[in-house]
Amino acid sequence: MKRVVWSFLISALLFPAIGAAQSQQGELQKLRAELEALKTGQAQIQKDLQEIKRLLQEGPAEPAAAAQPAVERFVAVAGAQSKGDPKARVTVIEFSDFQCPFCGRHARETLDEIDAAFVKTGKVRYVFRNFPIEAIHPQAFRAHEAAGCAAEQGKFWEMHDRLFANQDELVFEALPKHAAAIGLDSSPFQACLVSRRSAARVREDVSEGRSIGVSGTPMFFIGLTGPKDDKVKVLRTVRGAQGFEALREAIESVAEAK
Repeated sequence: MKRVVWSFLISALLFPAIGAAQSQQGELQKLRAELEALKTGQAQIQKDLQEIKRLLQEGPAEPAAAAQPAVERFVAVAGAQSKGDPKARVTVIEFSDFQCPFCGRHARETLDEIDAAFVKTGKVRYVFRNFPIEAIHPQAFRAHEAAGCAAEQGKFWEMHDRLFANQDELVFEALPKHAAAIGLDSSPFQACLVSRRSAARVREDVSEGRSIGVSGTPMFFIGLTGPKDDKVKVLRTVRGAQGFEALREAIESVAEAK
């Protein structure tokens, strides 16, 4: 009889404990499942943010063979940095961002081909306009100022190439190092940076770029060189770093225009 009573008592004590343990284990499994779901959701959000950033940088793609714009657009070139014959039949205007990876790809992989095929042969005047997108490229604006300061010493294109070759070193403290690497006189360069006198030109470029539809970089406006060095009538546009063939086709189509 005693044995039966003890068995009953033990069961009465153990069963609730076992039930509680099983309940806790179920709660833990539920929490683990919820954590895994949160991790999956965070990973998807991060992926979506990266895609949004990519689209902002590249801008909507436009086929290289796009038709002539329905609305006439003119892009100013007076005072902008350029290379090539100022009287070349075709002018190519690039709106660019020194921290934009797509602009860097164009500068490193395509610009030399454009230079050799069209600029150095006298067929194209190539114009650079500033368009730092500060919302996603916080170091870009000061890099554009540094390029403007280099232009004061006649070395804009050397700084252009240097900055695009070192896009992971665009913090303000690194800019004097880039200036020294291309042989700039340190004192006037530093004075220019501190005074920020080249910032106004950068802001003007950004403002005009927005007014003519620039939303991502790089973006190219291609037209016939006018009799005066002030504005170019746009005949073709190319969005994004589409490579040499896309730009070649657009340049040649404009060159053949009447």
